[in-house]
Formats: sequence, structure tokens, C-alpha cells
Amino acid sequence: MKIVPALLLFILSFTFSASAQTVSSPSTYCNPMNLDYGFTPIPNFSEQGRHRATADPVISYFKGKYYLFSTNQWGYWWSKDMLQWNFVSRRFLQPYHKVYDELCAPATLTLGDSLLVIGSTYAKDFTLWYSQKPETDTWKEAVHAFTAGAWDPAFFLDDDNRLYLYHGSSNFYPMYGQELDRKTLQPIGERKDLIKLNDELHGWERFGEYQDNTFLKPFMEGAWMNKYKGKYYLQYGAPGTEFSAYGDGVYTADHPMGPFTYQAHNPFSFKPGGFTRGAGHGATFEGQYGNWWHVSTITIAVKNSFERRLGLWPTYFDQDGIMYTNTAYGDYPYYMPTKKVDTPSDLFTGWMLLNYNKPVRVSSSLPGYSANFAVDEQMKTYWSAASSKKGEWIETDLGEVSTLKALQLNYADQDVDSSFLGKMNGIYHQYQVLGSKDGQKWELIIDKSTNKTDIPHDYVELQQPVEVRYLKLVNHHMAAGKFAISGIRAFGFGHGQKPGVIKDLLVLRGEHDSRSAWLKWGHKPNATGYVIYSGIAPDKMYTSVQVFGANEYYFKSMDRGKTYYFQIEAFNENGIGERGPIIESKIIELKSSL
Repeated sequence: MKIVPALLLFILSFTFSASAQTVSSPSTYCNPMNLDYGFTPIPNFSEQGRHRATADPVISYFKGKYYLFSTNQWGYWWSKDMLQWNFVSRRFLQPYHKVYDELCAPATLTLGDSLLVIGSTYAKDFTLWYSQKPETDTWKEAVHAFTAGAWDPAFFLDDDNRLYLYHGSSNFYPMYGQELDRKTLQPIGERKDLIKLNDELHGWERFGEYQDNTFLKPFMEGAWMNKYKGKYYLQYGAPGTEFSAYGDGVYTADHPMGPFTYQAHNPFSFKPGGFTRGAGHGATFEGQYGNWWHVSTITIAVKNSFERRLGLWPTYFDQDGIMYTNTAYGDYPYYMPTKKVDTPSDLFTGWMLLNYNKPVRVSSSLPGYSANFAVDEQMKTYWSAASSKKGEWIETDLGEVSTLKALQLNYADQDVDSSFLGKMNGIYHQYQVLGSKDGQKWELIIDKSTNKTDIPHDYVELQQPVEVRYLKLVNHHMAAGKFAISGIRAFGFGHGQKPGVIKDLLVLRGEHDSRSAWLKWGHKPNATGYVIYSGIAPDKMYTSVQVFGANEYYFKSMDRGKTYYFQIEAFNENGIGERGPIIESKIIELKSSL
């Protein structure tokens, strides 16, 4: 294959600029959310390098618009459709508090024609803010000193206009609930202990990247409350924000203060595999057309344990009132619904990843940051060019001519200037994407060489599909640091055969600890990877795990002594194979007679 020099690429870019697609209004989205994330404002959190970070999100659907708040962004976002987000710069500063966490793990509340917001604090004099037009910075004090003192707070207004506060963030203390006065917005009476973690029973609550920690108890955090058809759903995050298995669980009750019962299906929000990992500490909300969503935290945790992004997942309640999210292929393109959607699979586009572990060429590489890291489907790893100069490039080979429908470009933070702390305004990315069928003749596919916005996880849905084998991303300008990519991800359809059905799934579950199982299956030579489905009944297999490059998985997210069901499917760039037979895993744990 002939390598096109950087200078010639710019000539080609100019020659073919008229043929570049005009990007129309998108109808799809792809996790992680493409937001202009701020950098961590805390210096000792960025000793391994300045980096973007946020977490603990909440979205409120208010007056026909979506408002997104998350940790330490020095502002927030709003959107009409959750596809295009607009940032509003705002410091919710407390003049009498010198803190970095001025809006950490925020809580929102809709009261009449006002939207309220507050950050986490154990102090009893943080301000509770309100705005009637939050698409602009028009915030005023609702309560000068909110005396509850809550970390990871959540508000809930019931149908009878009684107002409640839920909060807690600890690996020792429980989650609390307390009623608030509807008029003064101050606490009424004493707080009440509501729920605690039980990792001896619930496998997914065990601390550690693989639920394998033996010296530290797990953390319960991120309270949230919803009401659906008369039932109350109290949600929480566990076991730790830095882990791939970070998820959200839920207890239900007939009263907002309990008593609460652990839902049979848990965690209800869970994504331990794939490019984006983690789906914990979030908020569930009802949006346009009556569709439900869960926005949550995605972990990276490379430069710091609190290096994180945000993800958006469709959420449902089944006929028995079981709450669950759909995270299968959850970081592939999904349709944004334009009507009420009751079937989770209806939102998945079916566009497959075309370039997993395929050959890569680059203009240069920084030692230790291999080009292959840009196509290994791990957000924790990334390729970095030796510089941020215009003309640095990365080329990915799809292996064969394929139908390209969309492209996601995930930038990484490498050698970012030490002054980058907090929200940095005025920074932007500029690039071009060229495509070729033969590696000789190139066509300009995407032209963002004049872009002036910060797009660290840019997702571009093509107006018309393109037939290509090679894609070349050319840098024009970096928002921060060297030209570095954690994932150049091409989506569409290959022209070959999708994998066949897997009929030999084996589930080995130990009698001494039925919270864990070893899953093993025969490898399909043409499979890119596999998706494992599990659940508490054959018609409630709501948990999914995406596995690349292996034909085994240690599943440690079950409840002790409970029967589970498993099913598996293989996928590749051409599509998804038929699911195999459902396997029942029923076990009764042995008890010692001593």
C-alpha cells in the first residue's frame, strides 16, 4: 500500500473538499456522550497529567428541554433533543466556602415553574439555587443555607406534594432519607436509615475491578428516586466508581420512606465490558414521548481514579414493574426515539464496529503509546502522536471494502498543559477524515478543519453511507495536548457472513459461593466478540456483557443461591449471530453441619 505524505494529504483534502459530506442533523447518538467536558479542577487529582473528568450526572426534563448537571464542570448543559448539547458557563460558588467541589454530585428538583440545583456538602450552609429560565445563567438563591448537609443528594417530590431528600456516600454508613418542608425546603424531623449494601449476598456489590477485593468494603453512593405506577424506586451506585463493574441497583417500596425490598433484577444499570465501561451513579428520568432514560458515570481511571465520562442508556419497566436499562451494544450507535418506544432492540441501529484490532498506520508515535491502542476497544488505552502539529495522522484499515454509516473519534489527554484546570473555554478540535477503497485514491469524507468547538468524543453520522476500506484521520488542531486517540471507531456493515449460533455455552457455578460463575464457550473463527445475556428468568435476561478477544468470562454479579439464566451470541462487522440456547444455572449452596 502506498503511504500518502502529510503534505499531499492536505492537497488531496483541498482537491476533494467540495465532495465532503454536509453533516445533517443527526438521528443517532453514541456513548460516551460527546460533551465539552472540563478538566479536573483539583491539582492533586492530576499529578499523572491534566485530564478531563466528570461524573455523577443528573438530567432533568424541564419545560420541554433537557438539563444536564454533573460534577465540577463550572457550568451545565441543555438540549432540545439530547443530540446537540449547549454549555452554560456558571460557577455555583459559595462565597463563604473555598472548595473545589462547588457542584459535586449535584441534585436537581422541579418545583412548579422553577428548576432547583445544589451540590454535595456535609456543611449546613450551602445555597440551594433556582432558575425559571435555566438555558441562560439566571440563577437566584432559593435557600441561602440548606441545613440538611447531604453528600450525593437526591430530591423527590411525590404526587401529594410532600418533598423528600435521599443521600449517602460511604462504605460503612447506610443511605438516608428525610422529609423536607415544601415551603421552607428545610428538613423535617430526623433522617432515617433506609438501605445498606449486602455484598455477602449480592455479588455485584463486592469491591474491586473483578469483585475480588478482600480488604475493603464496597461503597454505596449516588441516591436517586423515581415513582412508577404507584411504586417507589430507590436507586444507588456500587461498589466503587473506578471499576468497570460500577453499576446502579434499586430497591422498591410502597412508600417513599420504605420499608424497601431489593429488586430481584440487580444491578439494573450495568456495563462491565466493551469500549465504555461502568454505568453507575446516575439518574433515571422520563423524557420526551414518555420514554425513560438513565444517565450515568463511565469509568476511565487511568490518570486518576476519578477520570470519568458520561453515558446515556434507554430504561424500561417490564410488566411486573422490574426496572432495567438496555446496555447491550450500548456504545454503538443508537437511534434517538421520535415516539414512545417499548422494545429495547428497536433503538439499536444494528451498525457494527468495522475496525476492531484491524491494521493501523500512523504518522508518528510517542514511545509507549502504540497505534494499536486506538482500535483495541479499550477506552483506558490510547495512541499518541509525537506532537500536536497539523498533519499528524492515523489510518485504520477495515480489512475489506465496507459500508460506512458513522464514525466516532475519541480524543485522549496526553501532555496537556499544566494550566488546564477546570473548564477551559475557547478550546477546539479541527480535523479531516479521508476514505479510500484501495489506499491509492482518497476522498474527503468529513471536513471539520474549520470547526471551533470542543468535541472530545466526536460522533458523526454520515448523511449518506460511503463504501470504503481505509480511513485516515488527519489532525488540523488539538484542543489540548498531543494528537492522541483512544478510539477511532468506524460503524456500518461489512459484506461478509455474520457468525453462527453458539450451542456449547458452559456455566460452572461453585457451590461454596454461588455469586460467581465461570462461563466458557467454543470460539467462532469469524467472530469479533460475544455478548452474554443473563437474568432471573428466561424472559428477564436484562444484564449483558460484551467480551472481545476471549471465549471465557468470569461472571461475578449474581445473588447468592438464586437461579439465573444465560444466553450468548457472537458478532462481527457483518452483523449479530443467532442467540444460542438458554442455560439454567440453579444452585443450592451447601451448609456445614458444624
